[in-house]
Amino acid sequence: MRLHIIARGKIGRSPEAELVERYTTRINWPLKFTELPETGGTIPAPLTPYRDVLLDEHGKQLTSEEFAALLGKWRDEGVREARFLIGAADGHGAETRESADLLIAFGAMTWPHMLARAMLAEQLWRATSILAGHPYHRAG
Repeated sequence: MRLHIIARGKIGRSPEAELVERYTTRINWPLKFTELPETGGTIPAPLTPYRDVLLDEHGKQLTSEEFAALLGKWRDEGVREARFLIGAADGHGAETRESADLLIAFGAMTWPHMLARAMLAEQLWRATSILAGHPYHRAG
């Protein structure tokens, strides 16, 4: 299953970009990264079947194990692409939120969208590591 991070705004050369790179290069699953302008732009057509996951402050809070189990379930069900959409500073529009398969949040606090990319990259690395039985993740 391909993991596809679709994010608004350009991360450029920044500490957050270094963190994203650190984790995405470790992920052994197929991975695509798409940046869109703050407004406008076209979200690439997905592989089918696919799931859209929006990072949203009102989304569900999953443990790392739950997130890994969900990705594993989708993979085992034949989902070809899991798309993770990160909005601009104002988040996602109502239509996008309503059509998503899942909304997730990284806690109750609001995070800068550039930092959210790094957090998502780390959680994708952690989830794929859990599914592979790698010792990176140590449950408490």
